Amino acid sequence: MTSLLKPLDWAFDVFDGQRGRLFLWLPVLLGLGVALYFAVPYEPNQSVYRVLAIAALLSGLILVFIPAYYAPPFTIVLMVSAGFLSAGFRAHDVAAPVLAYRYYGPVEGRVIKIDRSGSEAVRLTLDQVTLKNTDPSRTPKRVRVSLHGKQDYITPEPGLRVALTGHLSPPPSAADPTGFNFQRMAWFDQLGGVGYTRVPVLRAGPTDKGMSLAIHRLRQTLSLALQNRISGQAGAFAAAILTGDRSGISAQTAENLRASNLSHLLAISGLHMGLLTGAIFAAVRGFLALIPFAFFYLPNKKIAAVCALVAGALYLALSGWNVATERAYIMVSMMLVAVLFDRQAISLRAVAMAALLILLIRPEVLPEPGFQMSFAATTALVAVFTIVRRLNLMARWPRWINAALTVVLSSAVAGVATAPVAAAHFNRIADFGLIANVISVPVMGAVVMPSAVLAAVLTPLGLQWIPLMIMEPAIRWLLYVAGRVAQIDGAVTWIASPPPQTLPLIALGGLFVVLWRGRTQLLGLCPVLLGFVLWTSAERPNLLVSSDGGLVGRMTAEGRALNKSSGGSFAALSWLENDGDQPDQQAAAARSMPPLDMSGVRIAHVTGRGWQQRAAEACVTHDIVILNQIREEGWLSNCFVIDLSYLNASGSLSFVASDEGVTVTTALGAAGVRLWSAREFGRDPWANARAIEANRKRPVSGVVFKRLGEDVVWYKLER
Repeated sequence: MTSLLKPLDWAFDVFDGQRGRLFLWLPVLLGLGVALYFAVPYEPNQSVYRVLAIAALLSGLILVFIPAYYAPPFTIVLMVSAGFLSAGFRAHDVAAPVLAYRYYGPVEGRVIKIDRSGSEAVRLTLDQVTLKNTDPSRTPKRVRVSLHGKQDYITPEPGLRVALTGHLSPPPSAADPTGFNFQRMAWFDQLGGVGYTRVPVLRAGPTDKGMSLAIHRLRQTLSLALQNRISGQAGAFAAAILTGDRSGISAQTAENLRASNLSHLLAISGLHMGLLTGAIFAAVRGFLALIPFAFFYLPNKKIAAVCALVAGALYLALSGWNVATERAYIMVSMMLVAVLFDRQAISLRAVAMAALLILLIRPEVLPEPGFQMSFAATTALVAVFTIVRRLNLMARWPRWINAALTVVLSSAVAGVATAPVAAAHFNRIADFGLIANVISVPVMGAVVMPSAVLAAVLTPLGLQWIPLMIMEPAIRWLLYVAGRVAQIDGAVTWIASPPPQTLPLIALGGLFVVLWRGRTQLLGLCPVLLGFVLWTSAERPNLLVSSDGGLVGRMTAEGRALNKSSGGSFAALSWLENDGDQPDQQAAAARSMPPLDMSGVRIAHVTGRGWQQRAAEACVTHDIVILNQIREEGWLSNCFVIDLSYLNASGSLSFVASDEGVTVTTALGAAGVRLWSAREFGRDPWANARAIEANRKRPVSGVVFKRLGEDVVWYKLER
């Protein structure tokens, strides 16, 4: 018995040696629980939540009565369970109707957001939606509509009630089964339908005057004022960083910023919030220092922190309560609150506290690149500069050299920390991003953001043109740097998407290196290296099929060959980016398309005129026939037919060849039967048994094909 207890004693001793650091692991454990919720293939039922709630409650009670020495295992159970429960609660709390069919007809609603689509079309997000002949209980809470054609009858503004005739569809499944899950994002945004209109949008009623909508209108007014004052893309950039309105940013400017790794300057995130609140903090503290009474008798630092908190809150409201800005404000608030309580402002404990709050409030942000990149950069920067400060590495240099080294070091550390996340989500690495950031970030911090603060102060006096005049050449410099760096040959290296376990391994290993204390922290490099090995050895699907059956992509030695040079561009570009290939559909379509057969399984793709006759002929000579049409029931029974009705249920397909045969993974199979992917959940999110059973009985979650002699057999892929 004593020998059995020795490993437990050793484990408790190890955790006890980390006392004082274990708090830093709480958001990691909470995040593990959130990740588990998103990873399970079927929506958990109420029994799962009951068990986890009991486990969390019992663990919490035990922690109250036991010594801290024995607390770690119960803390792990408590935090992981809390993460799972918070994610599940949030998913059910935002539940809203989702369209179960394609809709064409009148759409009426209130504008709550205006932005632009990938094709640069103006896009409206509407709430208070009304659809013809649709029961209110089945009507989406929000829909998003892109505007095409002549649209000069009204000027859209938040709060305006509009009417239009348009096409709406349910949020689409992933273009690549293992790619970005738009349905999940739409679920948490309560977006139940997306579509477009080609007819003019008309005013349907007066503009609502609520407080939140008034702030939205203020954003639009400020955005237009900035773009009128500062011409061209510089004005659009100023509007984006100050109001969050990116509608004026052109596709070329956005691409230049991405290629130079400067796109983070465009998002109102940690950098902007930190620069703004830092400028306010420094300005208020400096002003109070000039007043003798305030200098000697008032807590100047705390007054400055309160002013910075208020300014950050106003900036958050002005940005439209953007999720990235909300996350940045929570992080900055933790540091400013630490100042109020005479604690160290910049510390890993403050970062951990911010992560805890964000994951409890919005657990859905965990899989998003913004959350991952923000905390990867912040954690790495705080850890590195804590070491630099502890070892006093910069004490020997003059102040101006220290400032330059700080910019270079912070850009390098943030770049290294965020590179795996950026490469995994965006399939690219900006090779000259460090140079661009070293040149640009000081200008952003020393000129652009202080000018923005000064413009806000001088606006009541009508003198805002003075700081805006200073801001304009600085912004044009930033855009010039982005354009020049983007034009350099080899500015971007395209990276193939990693396997799903890669980023978690790299993240957990990196966190162990940063958070653990002692020589054993270097063991965290093992999962990091394993993650990169898995990444480099990963193989992309041999064949991809779009959700409408019209586009197929076959992997060749030159890269993926596509069957057509136009149409289905979103899927085509997603496939090529995930392959780590140049996203050029025409170039991919010019590649020679080999036969689709693999591992002895014969595959045909039939589209276009006369498809019925060609499909019948293909069914005689092939084992699988892919159609972009709906076949009649019972027709083509000699082969496995993947037609439009099948694809409507399954989503896009990936075919992977192996010695065992051909494995077909569907978008539904990859996403699992979850609230956001199974339409059966529309009326009662808790009644999931019917949806799960329905999807288990049909092979739309995945199929395995295997040749046995002259025949090909198939069986459903089980998760």
